[in-house]
Amino acid sequence: MTRTLLALLIGATALCAQNPDISGDRISAHVKFLSSDLLEGRGPGARGGDLAAQYIATQFALDGLKPAGDNGTYFQHVPLVGATTQPDANVTADANGKDVHFRWLDDFVGVTNAQKPGVQIDGDVIFVGHGIVAPEFQWDDFKGVDIHGKIVVLFTNEPPSDDPKFFGGKALTYYGRWTYKYEEATRRGAQAVFIIHTTPTAGYGYDVVRSSWGREDGQVKLAPGEYGLGFAGWFSKDAGDKLLALSGHTVDEMLKLAESRDFHPMLLGIRIHGSFTTKLRAIESSNVVGLVEGSDPVLKNQAVVFTAHWDHLGIGTPVNGDAIYNGAVDNGTGSGIILELARAWAALPRKPRRSAIFLSVTGEEEGLRGSEYFAAHPPIPAGRIALDVNFDALFPAGRVLDASAAGAERTTVWPVVQEVARKMNLTLQADAHPEQGSYYRSDHFSFAQAGVPAFSIDEGTDFVGKPADFGEKLFDEYNDNHYHQPSDEFHNDWDFSGLAQMASFGMNIGIAVANQDSLPTWRAGDEFLATRQQSGVK
Repeated sequence: MTRTLLALLIGATALCAQNPDISGDRISAHVKFLSSDLLEGRGPGARGGDLAAQYIATQFALDGLKPAGDNGTYFQHVPLVGATTQPDANVTADANGKDVHFRWLDDFVGVTNAQKPGVQIDGDVIFVGHGIVAPEFQWDDFKGVDIHGKIVVLFTNEPPSDDPKFFGGKALTYYGRWTYKYEEATRRGAQAVFIIHTTPTAGYGYDVVRSSWGREDGQVKLAPGEYGLGFAGWFSKDAGDKLLALSGHTVDEMLKLAESRDFHPMLLGIRIHGSFTTKLRAIESSNVVGLVEGSDPVLKNQAVVFTAHWDHLGIGTPVNGDAIYNGAVDNGTGSGIILELARAWAALPRKPRRSAIFLSVTGEEEGLRGSEYFAAHPPIPAGRIALDVNFDALFPAGRVLDASAAGAERTTVWPVVQEVARKMNLTLQADAHPEQGSYYRSDHFSFAQAGVPAFSIDEGTDFVGKPADFGEKLFDEYNDNHYHQPSDEFHNDWDFSGLAQMASFGMNIGIAVANQDSLPTWRAGDEFLATRQQSGVK
């Protein structure tokens, strides 16, 4: 055993003896308030979002955390532009003398990234499969075809595989995320992009797309001369079939074609016309940042970061008469955990060597905007951030026998995670839903892109006293019926003991890393290692 590994394990063993004072009841109280109707779904730049941020800052102050935001405050301003597509959005397609009109929300949703109040699109449609260029997998959906000025149609996700060395096997890589699709098409000068939704390729139903995209979209403000897509949109599967029928194709047929390495982009002989009126506003929203200083005179200039996003969808399209998207699970739970962790860490009689930053971010639902901004503008350089531990959408359903720290195995923190889990009698579960691409969908990803070792902690699926299939059924029921819906509301009979477990799990990992001699990094061959090394960490 190496001396470094031995030190990590000794640190992990010592920290478990501290048994941090974490209360499920206190987490519950925070979640209940943050997901109440009073906060109106915690929309960034809205009254309820401002109340949430103020509440979190107040809790940090009461617990004795130092302000670590702008100008000696707890707030880090995140410059966003809110873009809301108006209901008069109009899209039609024609080919061979036939035309199809698509209905806003029912058939398509989306937003302009050009940040202009009025946008017109008019261009030839080109189908580019999954829209992926991945030289390491010998995959190129563009094959040198110029898409500049064209309207791109594609699928999200990536070529299916059981081989973990090819697009991660069953696990979704970043190439499969919708964010990558828009980014790659933007780099290539596309006029607009429409993703054809299917539940298997997206990992969720069209109702989730409709509720997420049929509302205000918070975007990082474009720099002068910077280009944004005229329209970044989605078609429902039915609408996709209507569109493709103009060229004699179907969604299922085209999806099958897209799964071949030999696929070539296809001009479909279809032209799309669209006009979009967009309501624009400057969004005044902030990350909330608090600091507990470390005990070592040198290492206190480095930090472990704990994150959760405070935002949700705000007030949106009513479902069964309810227009408030409360976000109790997503992410009232993570926010409650962060607040309890901050209190417990600040109360430690003997502080760890490194400092701890507690970060509650805005704009996650907009595409990780708040964490992306923080990672680009941290209070200390990224090379001095030891680790980010993130909490996002946990289920208050009681104690568990297992836990997930998906992505931790990619880092040198993995031995600590394993030892802490062993001491807490938790079995470590691999990502139960790797096809969902959750690693690339939550705020830890912003830190990973900056080179910082990062992962999210979650419960596993083995709940104490529950049937073996309880955890899977719980996930499916939430994902199918409550994710990004007004029904994601607080329930008084929820059991927060499992969330207290996960908070303790994360805190114990954080204490171990805060006390070790050297900074963690990524394991050899990982996609984020080069960025970590560039930040000065070897």
